[in-house]
Amino acid sequence: MIVTSSRPTVNQTPIKAVLFDLDDTLWPIVPVILRAEVALFAWLQTHAPAVTQQHDIDSLRQRRLALMAAEPRFQIDMRALRHAGLSEAFQASGVELHHVDAAMAVFDTARSEVTLYDDVLPGLRRLGGHVALGTISNGSANLVAIGLAEHFKVSIAAHEFGSAKPDAAIFRAACAALDVSPAEAVYVGDDPLLDIEGAQKAGLRAVWMNRFDRALPGHVRPDASCTTLLELEEWLLASMYPADKAGRLT
Repeated sequence: MIVTSSRPTVNQTPIKAVLFDLDDTLWPIVPVILRAEVALFAWLQTHAPAVTQQHDIDSLRQRRLALMAAEPRFQIDMRALRHAGLSEAFQASGVELHHVDAAMAVFDTARSEVTLYDDVLPGLRRLGGHVALGTISNGSANLVAIGLAEHFKVSIAAHEFGSAKPDAAIFRAACAALDVSPAEAVYVGDDPLLDIEGAQKAGLRAVWMNRFDRALPGHVRPDASCTTLLELEEWLLASMYPADKAGRLT
């Protein structure tokens, strides 16, 4: 069900682009990461057993959290964080560091084995017929490996860009790459602060993708809320063609 916010509507500029978050917006991320970590640990047991004699999956995760707290740059580069954590574990276990890249390749492959929500492919195909599409993500998903890259004219990852959501710069860079102003773009994501507030402060409209029946913090007021990309299309077309909504939805 589409929910339109009571947020005052001051932005009547026509919508020309829709930008998406990825994890938990186009696919569920927790099962992906859990499977990838299991695959990585199984690889370590075979190829770097000294590491698994000192660590399990949880202790490796705790060490990454400690590294993130000590190094702010890791907050926008999850892949570099995992690489650093493995490098530290390899070195402490006496395993040659050149094996870290092979271990990361195992994780990266599993990280791209996502299960899209059922509405994603039909939704992207339909939306792409109306507006330009792009993505902005703080994660390290590989859209080429996942098979979604062809749907997007631009995809910006925080670790490549150098800053992360909710920094306004990353939203504005995506708009510039699509040759639209922020006022002509909508951002769609699941995180109230990173996605909704971040996009609105950068001058975009923001739609909350609420697939998990969550409650918003009281101060966060998206331009609309939806549960699928097909609902998003309905809201988009109603916003673009308010006078003939019914005809445009056929």
